Amino acid sequence: MVSLPATESLTLDAVYAHDASLPTDHGLILMNPGKKNRVPEAQAHAEFCGQLGIPVFARIALPGTSETGDFVWLDPQTLLIGHSYRTNGAGIEQMRSLLSSKDSRAKVEVLSVPLPYGPGPSACLHLMSLMSMLDERTILVDLRWLSVETVELLQERGFRLIEIDYDERDTLACNVLSLGQGRLIAIEENTKTIQRMRAAGFDVRTFPGSEICINGAGGPTCLTRPLLRT
Repeated sequence: MVSLPATESLTLDAVYAHDASLPTDHGLILMNPGKKNRVPEAQAHAEFCGQLGIPVFARIALPGTSETGDFVWLDPQTLLIGHSYRTNGAGIEQMRSLLSSKDSRAKVEVLSVPLPYGPGPSACLHLMSLMSMLDERTILVDLRWLSVETVELLQERGFRLIEIDYDERDTLACNVLSLGQGRLIAIEENTKTIQRMRAAGFDVRTFPGSEICINGAGGPTCLTRPLLRT
């Protein structure tokens, strides 16, 4: 595990390190966040990852906007991207072009799915606010807020869906970090959803999230930026 260095040039949003970049087999793709004060975070990721030997492969540029909280890997060759107020159609098309331009062995299928209006443009509603991959075949979902198109896609591909407890949606119950081998990290306040995951066979570890997560609308997945997919 590595940690981004502290800097006074970024806002408090930078603690949610997931959103500003996407590691790929070809290097880092830098995002162009839809929230303007977060735009400088991408360059901070580039500089830090460059020190680790991870090159920049590409950047999303205007008129495209993109935040990686809208990106969910269904498998190594399939990337689901939510069309939201943070990630627009132009950003999705740039991602599709970038990830389909490589040789066929590494080509990634980019699928765009609509997100609901929800609380409106000022809120942080990402695709990962509504679904978290728990393992290769299981997804924790906010089923009532996912589009019919998205739910049908997941069902057609044979994923097992576990619904959150809806009394816990406002405390980010759907934001759960998978560590692999059935181990998960969740916010301890979401006791009912945690019980559902444990009943499904997962080893769920928890931490108090009232301040760093719930107040800032960013859960354990948002606080991490995985650099290697295995």
